[in-house]
Amino acid sequence: MSGHSKWATTKHKKAVIDAKRGKLFAGLIKNIEVAARNGADPAGNPTLYDAIQKAKKNSVPNDNIDRAVKRGSGQEAGGADWQTIMYEGYGPNGVAILIECLTDNRNRAAAEVRTALTRNGGTLADPGSVAYLFSRKGQVIVPKSGLSEDDVLLAVLEAGAEECNDLGESFEVISEPSDLIPVRSALQAAGIDYESAETTFVPSVQVPLEEEGARKVLKLVDALDDCDDVQNVFANFDVPDDIMEKLEA
Repeated sequence: MSGHSKWATTKHKKAVIDAKRGKLFAGLIKNIEVAARNGADPAGNPTLYDAIQKAKKNSVPNDNIDRAVKRGSGQEAGGADWQTIMYEGYGPNGVAILIECLTDNRNRAAAEVRTALTRNGGTLADPGSVAYLFSRKGQVIVPKSGLSEDDVLLAVLEAGAEECNDLGESFEVISEPSDLIPVRSALQAAGIDYESAETTFVPSVQVPLEEEGARKVLKLVDALDDCDDVQNVFANFDVPDDIMEKLEA
């Protein structure tokens, strides 16, 4: 979920200790299988490298990772025909939502997404009606670990980084998708550890929410996240920190 940065941080921390750990693992394994279609060697397949790194950071066992690579690259039977589908929708208060699914059954995915939306005050939108409000970007999450924003910027500016945002316990480095690998490589060259490197969708306009609206939107996002076929949810809402802290409590 990428909406307000405070929510992105909360979400990130929650995922690590979440009861939905099985869902998190399954999503990371799917990413590896899909990336491995373009080659089983992470050294020559940066997308696979990043998918494996993210899985390892989230404690996915090495055996599971190895098997996913083999299934995805065709070295082992049992790999599903995963397809990426983007659904577009609106949540409460006119919040725009992009829902990224990775599924082997389009009908099931569509039904799951539609049900989650309609039960939580949202609606499915026509293709193209929401997507234009978002830009595809590269995103690297860097744990602070004593680093300053200047330390991070110094390492990544020449590699194509556009901005560095403070998420509380980590920094978020945004770039064009084509600069994601150079940015990640620049951090590695500078000896800076990073948590994840992937493409994301960043909203161009944000909808400010008060407490009640935020509660409804977050409930909808959680319902979408619970769908087995949903990999990522992106939305253009903004919640003040004090309200976010109240909702977390």
